[in-house]
Amino acid sequence: MNIEKTIPILRIFDYQKAVEFYVGWLDFKIVWEHHFEENTPVYMEVIKDDLTLHLSEHHGDATPGSKVFVWCTDLKAYHQQLIEKNYKYNRPGFEEAFYNAWCVEVIDPFGNKISFNEKKPEYRSRRTNE
Repeated sequence: MNIEKTIPILRIFDYQKAVEFYVGWLDFKIVWEHHFEENTPVYMEVIKDDLTLHLSEHHGDATPGSKVFVWCTDLKAYHQQLIEKNYKYNRPGFEEAFYNAWCVEVIDPFGNKISFNEKKPEYRSRRTNE
């Protein structure tokens, strides 16, 4: 077996709020949406760079309040971009984590958390010299 990609599934309860948060604020793009028929829950895929998430209104697909941990680069610039958008429901901090990284954690309208993390430069250089 060769694992190609992991895609977390996050539970959502309101399509418009999900789009406002993930697309409008975090700058994800909708790849596709699926409904079994009219007036049924949505299942959708959103992407930002190399991060793919599935968002589902189906009650059995995921647990509200889940957390996704993401390694990334250019976190300070992304944090500044989020703050400048002045999103009404979320103003994340730029925190120093105990694991030699910077962290920006956002919470979606459904209680799910995404923890964006960037290794500090001195930690990256130490790890490559080992």
